[in-house]
Amino acid sequence: MSYFFGDYSCKLDVKSRLTLPSALKQQLPGEGKEPLMIARGFDKNLLIYTKIEWDGVIAELLKLNQYERENQQFIRHFTRGATMIEPDGAGRVLLPKILCDHAGIDPQSANEIILSCQINKIEVWEKSAHEAMLANEPADFAALAERVMGNKARRGDE
Repeated sequence: MSYFFGDYSCKLDVKSRLTLPSALKQQLPGEGKEPLMIARGFDKNLLIYTKIEWDGVIAELLKLNQYERENQQFIRHFTRGATMIEPDGAGRVLLPKILCDHAGIDPQSANEIILSCQINKIEVWEKSAHEAMLANEPADFAALAERVMGNKARRGDE
């Protein structure tokens, strides 16, 4: 399993190609040469997963009762536009238009993109959307940490 750390600023070219920073490529399986999965994020962003991590996400989705309407809606919305992306010889990945539209990323305006590593996935943000999200930082981070991390069952502890 790969873990990702750091925030990286980069540019998207007019063909919607994103050059992965070398420091990030070193953290990726195969040093950034293996296929990745990209999907809609829960905010105005995109999520990049390794193939192994994506397989885990799909396994969780398959546990949902697909006859329940709310589950159908979630699966449909979450997987809409999900795409395998493969780095080219120059280390660039193509961001699908449907996903760029979701995240407010316009390749024609030479957007600055923020890649924000979140341990097991990488968030892709248009810079101003990322700044707006960061502006909503919790007033008391210590209290949030206590609520989230204190005395609660966490992933793998069950």
